[in-house]
Parts: sequence; structure tokens; C-alpha cells
Amino acid sequence: MDSRTMMLALAVLAVAGLCIAGCTTTPSGGNQTAKNATVGILYSQGVGPMPNLLATKQVDGYIAWQPFVSIATQSKIGQVVAYSPEMPPTGMWENHPCCVITARDDLLAANPDFVNAISAVTILGNTYTTEHPDEAADILADWLVGKANFTYGNVSVGSVGVTTDAIKTVRYTSEPTEGWRNGTRQFVAAQKSLGIVQGRLGNATGAELDEILFDVGPYESASQMIAQKKIVTPAKLSSPVTLGYLKADMHSGGLLVAIKKHQWMNDNYGIMLKPRDPTQAKPEVCDLVVNGESVAEVRLISANAGPELMQMEATNNAQMGFAGVPPAIAAIDRGTPIKVLQPINTEGSGIVAVAGSPATDWPSFADWARTRSFEGKPLKIAAPSKGSIQDVMFRFSLKDSGFTVTEG
Repeated sequence: MDSRTMMLALAVLAVAGLCIAGCTTTPSGGNQTAKNATVGILYSQGVGPMPNLLATKQVDGYIAWQPFVSIATQSKIGQVVAYSPEMPPTGMWENHPCCVITARDDLLAANPDFVNAISAVTILGNTYTTEHPDEAADILADWLVGKANFTYGNVSVGSVGVTTDAIKTVRYTSEPTEGWRNGTRQFVAAQKSLGIVQGRLGNATGAELDEILFDVGPYESASQMIAQKKIVTPAKLSSPVTLGYLKADMHSGGLLVAIKKHQWMNDNYGIMLKPRDPTQAKPEVCDLVVNGESVAEVRLISANAGPELMQMEATNNAQMGFAGVPPAIAAIDRGTPIKVLQPINTEGSGIVAVAGSPATDWPSFADWARTRSFEGKPLKIAAPSKGSIQDVMFRFSLKDSGFTVTEG
């Protein structure tokens, strides 16, 4: 063999070796051409900036709660990659826990009948929302933006159409079933694997874990009162109670609908959260009225994302919260004196990618992400806040699919 032929043979062998080392097939079926593909996550401190970031191509996509998935698709700036149940690992996020009610331990101990009453209001609001989705969508469009357009930078889209589309992907539920508790425990495991849970819950298992996390007594009492249509009148509270919820979020829809439908609730069940100023699209102060008696002033405050709301509860600026279960788990792990009482919804989140991208489901998203990473231009995906439910699900799914996550 002459030297020229030998050099050609060695070159062919080298190329073949590179292909063997770098061309592998991932579990999802996409072709991977190198190891350690990366996806960047940009924490936008809430969902508000996301549509404008996507429309101006500052990000390649985002993961968010509703109605921000529908805002992207209805305005045609984005397309759905996957709703949360479709994210990997297969089956893990189907009917997953999402937002929950939390309450401070001191409020639970001192005013159990008040907490039971708020649970009852939320259960009834969830039921009304499920049975009247179109009316509920109209109510939520009014609460979120006064039925004006959702407008973010140069993105503007009708709010009623968005909420009507979005409400189909949120499951409003209040029952803390064993399946829901298992899903919550699964989130604890996911957060451990991501290094988020390292404190009180780090080594807790079984009954000990449940004792630290849950208090479903208010739900059980509220359900019984609703079934009998006999709501116990709480003792009159001498100071206001603050309920925190997430801005621009439909997951707290049961609470918000209950406030707007307060007269229906009063007429049928003898309980209502009555706005002090009924002309406000987004009431800030309500009275809890039970059996015709005003028993407490209830103040409503909003936060950009779940971790911010958990900080409000940690500092006693909010005594109850309506937010994602992962931020609640992380707060309890750090020692915040709260309990998870019940779900307010399951599912209701999703990933969107810029319109016209090749990502139409998780496998095609993963292929796109690998290609971009190996080209030296990793995808940048916005998430509401580090430790939010969307962040935890997305990072866990990326890890399961073999990606390395970078921030910023």
C-alpha cells in the first residue's frame, strides 16, 4: 500500500471513529451528534415579560402557566410544544399537582373555622368554574385585565378569547386524593434530585413526610359543611387576614370566581367573600360573611411567582397562599411554618416555542435543542422564577432527556 492510499484509509477510519463516538440515539428517538447538549433557562421573575421576549426573539420559547400558553398561540407569536402532562418522563406529569392552598401554622391553630370557611369558598368556586367554564373564562378575563386585551410590548390579543381557550387545559379540583398526595410526594423526589430540597424534607419518608407537608382537616370539614349546607360561623377576627395569589394566573380561578359570584354563594350556601368595592375588576379587600354575619376582613395581594408568595408567608405578610406546590415544598423544607391544605388545580402549564420553529412536541423540541447546542447557539427558554412549578418540571424533564441546564 503506497503512502497516499494509507493516508486515505486512516482518514476514513478517523471519520468512522468520530461517528461512532458522537452519533448516538437518545431514548426519545432523536439523533444526538455530541454529548452534553445544553439548554439555557432565563428567569424572567414572573410571566409578564415572556410574550414580549418571545415576540422580539430574545428567547426561543417559554414555559408558563395559563393563560400565557394561550396568549402565545392566540397572538400567533408561538406554538405549543407540550402541555405539562406531555413532558417527560412519560406519564410522570399526567394530572400532576399544580397550585395548592397553604396556610400558616399559627392561623390554623388560632382560627380553624376561618380556614375551613376559606376552604369551603374555594371548593365552591372550583365547582362553579368547572360547571360554567365559559362564564368563568369571562370572569377571569375581567379580573386579569378588565376584559381589555392582554398587551405585552408589541403583543396584544383579546382576553376573553385567550381565557376561553386556556381554561380547557386547567383542571380545577379541590380533593386531596391519595393520587394527588402521591403526586406531591413525587415533586419532593424531583426537587431532591435537582438539589432544591435539602432541609427538613431531605430524609423524611412515609408518614413523617406527610405529617410535615399536609393538613387536610380544613378540606374535610369544608366538604362536610357544603354537603349539609350548614357552614359553621367562625368567631369574629380582630385583625385582617391576607390571602396571596399569583398575578395574571388562572390557576387560582376558583377563588377569583367565588369572589365575583359571591351573591350566588351566599344565596345557596350562606357563605361569601364579598368585595368592599364591587365596582373593582380586581377587588383588593373583601369581607368573609357567613350566615349573614361579617366575621373577617380579607385582604388580597398578588405575587409574580410562587417563591415570592412563599416569602410573604414566611414573613407573615400573607397568612394563606394560592400558588404552586413546588414552592410550598421548598418553603416547608427551609422551615417556613405552613401546611399544604388541598389542591386548587392540576395541570394547566405548557411549553411554547417561537412560531415557525421545528418544535411541535417534546421529541422535536429535543432534536431542535440538540442541533442548536451543537451549533454553539443553545436554546434560551424563559421560566417564571427559579423553584416555580414550571421551572421544576422543565428542569427535571431536561435532565431526564440528557440535557445540561445553564442559567441566564
